[in-house]
Amino acid sequence: MRNFAVIGLGNFGYFIARFLAERGLAVLAIDSSEEQVERVKQVVEKAVIADATKKEVLERIGLQDMDAVIVSVGEKVDTSILITMYLRELNVKQIIAKAISEDHGKILHIMGATEVIFPERDVAAKIAETLANPNILDTLSLGPDYSIIQLAPPEHFMHKSLRELDIRNKYNIQVIAIKELVPENIIAVPAADYTIKDSDILLVIGKHQDIEQLRKIK
Repeated sequence: MRNFAVIGLGNFGYFIARFLAERGLAVLAIDSSEEQVERVKQVVEKAVIADATKKEVLERIGLQDMDAVIVSVGEKVDTSILITMYLRELNVKQIIAKAISEDHGKILHIMGATEVIFPERDVAAKIAETLANPNILDTLSLGPDYSIIQLAPPEHFMHKSLRELDIRNKYNIQVIAIKELVPENIIAVPAADYTIKDSDILLVIGKHQDIEQLRKIK
């Protein structure tokens, strides 16, 4: 079983710890507040009250043996930087740190974070994307260039086969799966003769600019 630690049990840290535990993973939850630890201890394997700003404390509770440590004390900029630095010195394999600004994120990277997340920014961007593009139902970024999205097919696609639409050549987009809602079914790598219905959801992969062009089709 993989082992994870979450440092900082505010709302974000609490839900990360909880969701990891609900997926059957071993989670060590850490906070200096007894109240925060009490809130989470019923849902994780272990929860401890500890001062994570002390390197010897982090070492004593075994964070160097974790598969990944999530640093969720983003509001306390100096604290998150210090903890991240200590985790790097303990040779933690994966350090995921929450940041509240671009500059904060840059410093966390310099201090040793293998990944920096911006929860408020990322959620805001996702909501804005959904509101601006109601036919895009969900998005998974694959880096700076590519995304996988769930797309309600444009009216132009209705009752046409994938061969007729020739989406890959016309739009540089690959349809990797189709979710049929009536009846509910998933078709992975659909055949070229599959005909699009108004109850279908397309799962496609492509570059951001190509997906934007596809989105504009009526």
